[in-house]
Amino acid sequence: MTSSPIEQARFNMIEQQVRPWNVLDGEVLSLLSEVKRENFVTKAYQGIAFADLEVPLGHGQVMLAPRLEARLLQDLSVQKTDKVLEVGTGSGFMAALLGHRAQRVLSLELVPELVSMARDNLQTAGVGNVDVRQADGSQGAAADGPFDVIMLSGSVAEVPQALLQQLKVGGRLAAVVGEEPVMCATFITRTSDTNFRTTKPWDTIAPRLQNFAEHSHFSF
Repeated sequence: MTSSPIEQARFNMIEQQVRPWNVLDGEVLSLLSEVKRENFVTKAYQGIAFADLEVPLGHGQVMLAPRLEARLLQDLSVQKTDKVLEVGTGSGFMAALLGHRAQRVLSLELVPELVSMARDNLQTAGVGNVDVRQADGSQGAAADGPFDVIMLSGSVAEVPQALLQQLKVGGRLAAVVGEEPVMCATFITRTSDTNFRTTKPWDTIAPRLQNFAEHSHFSF
């Protein structure tokens, strides 16, 4: 039995892009088979839904490359009991992956058109435990916290204290932090009310999230 071109493309994405990038968690790999990535890209770009690149979503926004989404998801070790905050919904693909692994996901997106798109995509995908809200994610959602997991689906110059304060003790945050050409996948665990542990296990590059402060380049 021959698989359809789209299933072959999905298989190739997993085996040639994702797995070689140290994504070896069987649950994450099977999720990438189940959640139909091609349904989260705009019609114009369906031909490159599985390519190793950022897919344009319009409004100056893009979908992260598949291997980056998969590696972040794996390294966060999201549990079935976790309450998750995502910043930067985009088309809703990462939110769908998170929804499959977590108890509940709140995803914040600034662009109204993407909020509508993500809601439709998640409904079509049958993901019922994700709430997409139009909001400035740089402030998080303190009233809905604290969270077990916070995922920033994009890069920032630094992680705002406001977001770290919305983590439960034992909770973890993932972001891509830095400035081109040097950025690191950054994982921050809240170890007590006042202490945080940070690891930066691998380098990558991701597009900027909106409304997060940049470092000042002026020296006084």
